[in-house]
Amino acid sequence: MNILLQRIAERIVRTGSLTITGPKGDRHSFGDKTGEPVHIHVKTRHAARAIALHPTLALPEAYMDGELDFLEGDVLALLKLVYLNTGPAGSDAAWARAVEGLRVAVRRLQQINTARRSRANVHHHYDLSGDLYRLFLDEDMQYSCAYFERPDMTLEEAQLAKKRHIAAKLRVKPRQTVLDIGSGWGGMGLYLARAFEAEVLGVTLSTEQHAVSTERAHEAGLGHRVHFEIKDYRALSERFDRIVSVGMFEHVGVNHYRTFFDKVATLLKPDGVMVLHSIGRSGPPTATNAFIRKHIFPGGYIPALSEVLPHIEKAGLMVADVEILRLHYAETLKHWRERFLANRDKAKAIFDERFCRMWEFYLSGSEAAFRWQDLMVFQIQLTHRNDTLPVTRDYIARTEKSLAMHEAAHGPVMAEPPPPRTRRRRRV
Repeated sequence: MNILLQRIAERIVRTGSLTITGPKGDRHSFGDKTGEPVHIHVKTRHAARAIALHPTLALPEAYMDGELDFLEGDVLALLKLVYLNTGPAGSDAAWARAVEGLRVAVRRLQQINTARRSRANVHHHYDLSGDLYRLFLDEDMQYSCAYFERPDMTLEEAQLAKKRHIAAKLRVKPRQTVLDIGSGWGGMGLYLARAFEAEVLGVTLSTEQHAVSTERAHEAGLGHRVHFEIKDYRALSERFDRIVSVGMFEHVGVNHYRTFFDKVATLLKPDGVMVLHSIGRSGPPTATNAFIRKHIFPGGYIPALSEVLPHIEKAGLMVADVEILRLHYAETLKHWRERFLANRDKAKAIFDERFCRMWEFYLSGSEAAFRWQDLMVFQIQLTHRNDTLPVTRDYIARTEKSLAMHEAAHGPVMAEPPPPRTRRRRRV
């Protein structure tokens, strides 16, 4: 086995049980033999060398290309083993700190998300076949962190709870205007239109999502109240009573935070309310994982709150409330991973084996990062004035309870997604 890879494994894996079989069939064991055993087979010298030099990119790529397989355990088990040994901050080795420092130094060059590049980045991920997302998302096609009020909730129940939670924080009143920045497949906008009779504009850069959300609004009889457009938020000029953005801020890029909040400040009416829901990190700023940046979310970045709040302040907005959702996304991703694996053959029929391995690593890696590293979700409530909202948070729970009672009596407030739109993805 590659001697450098062996030395790295020896340094990292102190507890647990890891076995690596090398290209020539040689076996090496690491750890104290406790816990769930993980046994990987690195099949080629090329893969062993690449993993030793750049593990965060080369290990998933070796798995994608079939140069690495699991003889015991799986991707999630391996990442759990690594993360529990290294902790949220990662490896303390000098070489690892040096590499991380270099990645942080050049991260801004990887996040120059102009309007044109933003559209290309969105196309890379969100304009995949809608059939893929139907294999693992809930019925409303919510592609963001669910809200598990109870641990035994189904994915559908938790996603509905998420919409209630955000809607309650928005404090929407009937017939108010709402802007949904990054409207996805339309679920949030349709929910607000039905529950509050709001006038909703949803903007997205995804042609696939726009087509689905527009069709859903028509099928639900809400076309007069909900309108979806393919438009960059930076091109908007009208003002809104409420603004919501769920799972879009991760694509803005650290270079453009000031632009984002300056624009939000001009779009939000003086007595308006915004809720920003985004993945964040509880640790200090870092750089985007190399595998995620290259294969999953080009141009994406997950911020620390210390990178976000200064730009909110400079834009003249007030933070009315901040909530951190810790393990909710880990549970969401667990549901997605299990559903994807249960439908893996269908995904392979749409794409190919390499894509399925990539997607499995993406879902498993993301779940692992929320369980054993420093990823979380933050919800920031923004206003222009400090008297816009009640001075206590009681209204949030009251609104959630009222919505839940209405849904129990009349059924979930959602629009059924239209029949699948078949589209074959390009080879990754």
